[in-house]
Amino acid sequence: MRLIVSLFLIIVLTSCADDYKPKPKAFLRLDYPEAKYIKANLNLPFSFEKNIMATKAEAKVMPAPTKSYAINIEYPKLKGTIFLTYKAVEGNKNYLNDFLKDAQKFTLEHTKKADEIPVTPYENKVQNVYGLLSEVKGNVASPAQFYVTDSVNHFLTGSLYFYAKPNYDSILPAANYLQKDIMRLMESIKWK
Repeated sequence: MRLIVSLFLIIVLTSCADDYKPKPKAFLRLDYPEAKYIKANLNLPFSFEKNIMATKAEAKVMPAPTKSYAINIEYPKLKGTIFLTYKAVEGNKNYLNDFLKDAQKFTLEHTKKADEIPVTPYENKVQNVYGLLSEVKGNVASPAQFYVTDSVNHFLTGSLYFYAKPNYDSILPAANYLQKDIMRLMESIKWK
């Protein structure tokens, strides 16, 4: 009997040394291919590079007081689209001011649901391209917006959307991947 009690005490004392810790829930790991870029062959007043992962990039002429185009760059595998809108400034400072206000207002509309909106200024004096990239963090419809201009003739604004209900944690890997594409687009713009 003593042997059984001693054995029982040894088992109890050695087995209870560590607290039980449940395994954490696993998260889906999303790996995207390394981005490769090509020049988008569209008849526009500017050129840019797009990721070959984007299966479609098309431009449509839009009715507006100035020459305008709507360009959609679609990423079906990521269930997202980068929507671009080009507007000719035509040397009119009033147009430029209105376009800048509209772009900034659009980003500020996300402050209701955004956790934060860090901005990254962009400047390329050689190509005469100046702009701003806004990353909108939180459960918002568009996790990234940007605009670029030469301040005289051209203005381009863009926003990223996904075909899903906004859930920041779920779309974050795809949003980060496409934000790199947006930066490449901004860096590769050449005005005509």
